[in-house]
Amino acid sequence: MTPAQCRAARALIGLTQPELAKAAGVGLSTIVDFEKERRVVSIKAQAKLQETLEKVGIDFIPANDRGVGVRLRKS
Repeated sequence: MTPAQCRAARALIGLTQPELAKAAGVGLSTIVDFEKERRVVSIKAQAKLQETLEKVGIDFIPANDRGVGVRLRKS
């Protein structure tokens, strides 16, 4: 998951950074720093964020010749 995918995923479901931090069990500064690319965030923290977003209906589109992306899974 890229920082841009994290921001886009949150926007799709209307989730704030503090809400994602609480749901994923990570610090708010972890999300802020990750999304703004201020520092390298651990693979473990990134996995927690991605797993949390996937649980609420986000599909991550892996890199291909058209780029990367996210989409909201159909109910």
